[in-house]
Amino acid sequence: MNVALKHYPPESRRIGANGLEFCVETRGNPSGEPVVFIMGLGAQMTLWPESLLNAYAEAGYWVVRFDNRDIGLSTHLKAHLQDHPLKAMLNSRLGRPVAAPYTLHDMAADVGGLMDALEIGRAHLVGVSMGGMITQVLAGDYPQRVRSATLVMTSTNSPRLPMPKLGLVWRLSGIGVKGHDEDAVVARSLDFWRAIQSPDYPTAPHTVRERLISDYRRAYHPAGILRQTRAILASGSLSSITRRIQAPTAIIHGAADPLIRPVAAEQLQYLIPHAQARLIPGMGHDLPEPLVATIAETSLGVMGLASR
Repeated sequence: MNVALKHYPPESRRIGANGLEFCVETRGNPSGEPVVFIMGLGAQMTLWPESLLNAYAEAGYWVVRFDNRDIGLSTHLKAHLQDHPLKAMLNSRLGRPVAAPYTLHDMAADVGGLMDALEIGRAHLVGVSMGGMITQVLAGDYPQRVRSATLVMTSTNSPRLPMPKLGLVWRLSGIGVKGHDEDAVVARSLDFWRAIQSPDYPTAPHTVRERLISDYRRAYHPAGILRQTRAILASGSLSSITRRIQAPTAIIHGAADPLIRPVAAEQLQYLIPHAQARLIPGMGHDLPEPLVATIAETSLGVMGLASR
């Protein structure tokens, strides 16, 4: 283990920011350049592979991860949603307004508030899926806060992009095992995970099941997932923001991603021509252990450019 990890083990705390309270974990050398990890839709910060976080800490960075609002151990909101989820999805695809308690812009303000609370002026950002969308908002609208951006299996959220594969649309609509007890939630989540995981790098089912059980027992808040989904739908296309990104950028995407199709990465590359794009064969919509080194190497390479 690197000396930095021995002397600076992970430390968890609760931090107030943007009127909410967030569960935050830091690791690595506090004197190193900060890198903030932003997780995706409905996912707790525990979904980040430990080996991935440690790769950045071992490289000398100060690593920050947190639970987004409405998920995990951060503040759970109580606002009710208007309209049926399918109606909201249709309105979003047609470019119509979608009512929502908050948007991706509010979630980007959460990250900015956390950075303020941690006394971080500028940070490297690593965002996955929805977290990659939040990263785009920060990098495009608040360039002075962002050293570099790593966009993993994400998109501009444009309604013109292809829909997820049909089977996933049904699963996202709630089709499958019903109930909110541990067994039902784990079974439903395991079914979804099988559908999105990397076909060339499948994770052992018992490993996935153990993580799902651990996350369920840590925190289960399905209403928050619905509100986060609505935030994405209400935010519309980020393309005009994305094209303003000037920070060194890495685009990492799975060639076999069934949820956010690979063409999304092509659009990001078109809008951010200076970005380094890496399309990984056999990768789906997850962060499998065999690909951690590839993801870290690509991201750290761009972060090194930003630090020169």
